[in-house]
Amino acid sequence: MISRDFLKAGHTPTLFAAFLYFDLSFMVWVILGPLGVAIAKEFHLDPAQKGLMVAIPVLAGAVLRLVNGVLVDRIGPKKTGMIGQLIVLAGLVGAWALGIHDYHQVLALGLILGVAGASFAVALPLASRWYPQEHQGLALGIAGAGNSGTALAALFAPILAKTFGWQNVIGLAAAPLAVAFVVYMLLAKDAPEQPAPKKLTEYLDVLKVPDAWWLMLLYAVTFGGFVGLASSLTIYFNAEYGLDPVIAGFFTAACVFAGSFIRPVGGALADRFGGVRTLTFVFALAAAGLSVASFQLPSAWVALAVLMFSMLALGAGNGAVFQLAPQRFRKEIGVMTGLIGMTGGIGGFYLASSLGMAKKMTGSYQVGFLGFAALAVFALVALTGLKARWRAVWPTLHGGDARPIRV
Repeated sequence: MISRDFLKAGHTPTLFAAFLYFDLSFMVWVILGPLGVAIAKEFHLDPAQKGLMVAIPVLAGAVLRLVNGVLVDRIGPKKTGMIGQLIVLAGLVGAWALGIHDYHQVLALGLILGVAGASFAVALPLASRWYPQEHQGLALGIAGAGNSGTALAALFAPILAKTFGWQNVIGLAAAPLAVAFVVYMLLAKDAPEQPAPKKLTEYLDVLKVPDAWWLMLLYAVTFGGFVGLASSLTIYFNAEYGLDPVIAGFFTAACVFAGSFIRPVGGALADRFGGVRTLTFVFALAAAGLSVASFQLPSAWVALAVLMFSMLALGAGNGAVFQLAPQRFRKEIGVMTGLIGMTGGIGGFYLASSLGMAKKMTGSYQVGFLGFAALAVFALVALTGLKARWRAVWPTLHGGDARPIRV
């Protein structure tokens, strides 16, 4: 899948640095989810409070992605990433040193962790600007596979919390993030061709284009489903099947690894067959998987299989959306990455919070799962209506660039 032409086309050290930065930032972004069982026990949280706790970092990350998208276009992705990493490191060390004493302080930490989630809007344009159109799907898929960091949190955070206490895990998380910062400083490099800075109001001009809103919706479903589940599944497996938090973390990690490492495959499939065709299958499969997951499945293992299936579909969709975005908004990819990433995070906030609210109000997660499955069906119907126009119009938008694209 990674050809010699691909390796020659861009800047491999930057691609690796973008992946590592993204990966470990996402690890700390969702860390409250894997620690959620221990935090809820200490502060006596109900299901809705647990849902909000894991949703706040997702929402904060969503909003800050737009900020980062603007900064990337104005000061460059490398400087923007450095600033974000330093803020998160300071927040983690400060929370560990001072201690977290109540639920509201947990939510405050969640806001800081949102800065880590905003790394999406930095890592993707950092990598994207080095690669030509025919390699965008794979390059962004590799950089975007950094969302596998959510699996690292699910895999290690519950074990470390059991051994050292959950508050010490907050401090321990700063160590790998510091390593990633050093690697980023040494290897990451801005591409030679950077867009000229614009007035701040010009960045929002893309919102006048309907295609921007449609791409934002598509990613709200694919990435929103992915990160919403990644944040919630440890609590879900513990509450629904009585799994020990460590085992629940293992189950969550399996789902997240599946969704993360298929992202480059989704991008590559979109490069070959077209993003629209790939997303058509994605939304159909995701809607089916989430609908089945909404029922009280007979065992945790069956639930694991169904949720892994759903995460595979959503992960492939993440790669496919970002094969489409640079084709439509080539010159505005920095701000579009921020906007699309923002709505992806909002989708994750909706899913995580709605699962907690559904559990509190009905005693079951079913309504939360079915609501998000309905969004996937809506995205599928919308895409079916859009595909003919996109395929006809998009190849004509960049008249001075003869490079072929596949919508």
